Amino acid sequence: MLAAAEFNNVKESVVGLQIQHTEVLVVGAGPTGLALAVDLARGGVDALVVERSGSLFPGSRGKGLQPRTLEVLDDLGVYEEIRAAGAPYPVGMVWRDGVRAGEHRMFDDVAPDEGAPYEGPWMVPQWRTQEILAARLAELGGAIAFGREVTGVEQDTEGVTVAFADGAPVRARYAVAADGGRSTLRRALGIPMAGETVDPSPMLVADLRITGLDRDNWHVFPPADGAGFLAICPLAGTEDFQAVAQFPEGAEPDLSLDGIRAVVAARSHLAPGDVTQVRWASDFRPRAAMADRFRDGRVFLAGDSAHVHSPAGGQGLNTSIQDAYNLGWKLAAVLRGGARESLLDSYEEERLPVAAEMLGLSTRIHRGEARRGAATRQLGLGYRDRTLAVETRTGLAEGALRAGDRAPDGIRGGVRLFEEFRGAHWTLLAVGDAAAPGRDLPDLPDLPDLSGLPGLAAVRTVRIPSYEAYGDGVFLVRPDGYVGWAGACAEGLASYAADLAG
Repeated sequence: MLAAAEFNNVKESVVGLQIQHTEVLVVGAGPTGLALAVDLARGGVDALVVERSGSLFPGSRGKGLQPRTLEVLDDLGVYEEIRAAGAPYPVGMVWRDGVRAGEHRMFDDVAPDEGAPYEGPWMVPQWRTQEILAARLAELGGAIAFGREVTGVEQDTEGVTVAFADGAPVRARYAVAADGGRSTLRRALGIPMAGETVDPSPMLVADLRITGLDRDNWHVFPPADGAGFLAICPLAGTEDFQAVAQFPEGAEPDLSLDGIRAVVAARSHLAPGDVTQVRWASDFRPRAAMADRFRDGRVFLAGDSAHVHSPAGGQGLNTSIQDAYNLGWKLAAVLRGGARESLLDSYEEERLPVAAEMLGLSTRIHRGEARRGAATRQLGLGYRDRTLAVETRTGLAEGALRAGDRAPDGIRGGVRLFEEFRGAHWTLLAVGDAAAPGRDLPDLPDLPDLSGLPGLAAVRTVRIPSYEAYGDGVFLVRPDGYVGWAGACAEGLASYAADLAG
């Protein structure tokens, strides 16, 4: 196999076009592709993002960022921007015959927990989340190539070659399909996506400028006279509202200004002229579908190219960003850290079951069979009983933290854990008796070095007093914030690290 430097410097010519080279080709500049590119860039991996459109997606579509996703974005270095760009979700206000009929809580309240610093979903329009991630990518030296429509893909034992409708092919060590539910790259690979129609009723979603509604509530207009519901939500950080309307099966929603004005006027107390502008509009049929595999050789599927959700549960964009977060450190470990290539098999092993679980949750919420409760926060998702989760302790109590679980935040002995975890490194955490003076912790030189920059450590060692969220013991926290190895002491940890390196 070519070394990374040799691979990037090879020059080839196909049909008169010089092939462009990169280590990872990311197809799609949505939240998934951009989050992945940011994660790779901070680890020193050469990644190219290509997008078929001429610009970033302009709509608000995936506007809810769940607490676990906020933790990911914090680690990627954009939380402050995300925080400034958004706000908590407003309380729902139900209207009947032009009169406020009562409040409706969209999300169940969750008690504060020091291990989870972000308590509820944070509203940021999808287009703004993408702008923030794109700016972070540029800050790290990355770029997006717009107007690049994929037309074909070929791969061999050394890499992947992707062809485009216009411009030179791109040759990469690996490629990632992050190009949405109609993924051209997935289809070119022949990977089927199976699923079901969650609701046969067409839905309209649009970003509007509206007068006559306050911005303190999510305005809900229940169905009346055979028409579907209408919900109008102020979009945090903007002057816009997002409108969502349901239509009878077989209808074709009119996305024009006049068409949307007619729907709003018919289903609410607003006049047609109160809708002053349509900034973006789309229609869709809610469905749930998943690819039967998330990897084909050197090509990986992430985000909507791998799983498509009903928007009702607010899980699609969040599950997608976490796909990227799971895959990013593993690609960096193989390309930069000397990890065994088979580490990449754990991406599908870990993410496919999670995607299936979140698809089921989204569908149940859409059908009114589940609430937007603790499960939607995605903090309880993990990778227990997977290849990379090694738990050596016995006799653990019900509910105890185990290998494969998300590592909680908290402050002990003046140390904030999320501050220690932040970055593309592993964290060796000793808690309680295992952290006592004189207790030796092993050097772990065999762990893949993901720091990306000279002088940064591959492993950070942290010792804290007893913390009930962990219990006493030694924990190796992965770069994506999950416990990889856990033990009462460090015995056996070095062999785990060596196995990762291959």
